[in-house]
Amino acid sequence: MIIYKDIITGDELFTEVYKITEVCDGMLYEVQGKLTSRSEDVDGALIGANASAEGGDEGSEASTVSGVDIVLNSKLQETSAYNKKAYQSYIKGYMKAVKARLEEQGSKRVQAFMAGAPAAVKMILGNLDKYQFFTGESMNCDGAIGLLDYREDGVTPFFVFFKDGIEIEKY
Repeated sequence: MIIYKDIITGDELFTEVYKITEVCDGMLYEVQGKLTSRSEDVDGALIGANASAEGGDEGSEASTVSGVDIVLNSKLQETSAYNKKAYQSYIKGYMKAVKARLEEQGSKRVQAFMAGAPAAVKMILGNLDKYQFFTGESMNCDGAIGLLDYREDGVTPFFVFFKDGIEIEKY
């Protein structure tokens, strides 16, 4: 299995099970998910409970969680919306951190990242009002902020992440 992690925080952002496309001249990953609902019930038998020996089931409420599968599976955390000025401030610091990490790793992508990132940022800023913003499980806002949008059909969700801000781990 391939897991895509934030190079700043180490948080899992998504896995290979989703349709992943490179966009904006290979600067961004677009990760397509789907809306899903799942039950959060605990099967008492799995933890050794015996309803008949304990006087019967109290009839606990079934809980259902709905949302975008990428958010639910990777435990992404929604964060407050960014306006243009706030996002520009965030992205400036994030790009410096990614550049430093790429240099640390001796990556050949440093020049390509610095040359291509402004066009990707411009594309993001042009659509900023459409996005919902998500951090990794640690909720560290210095790391990658995933941008959630929906296709023209209004039903199909997809995330946008900076490709160079992600490391790939194979298990």
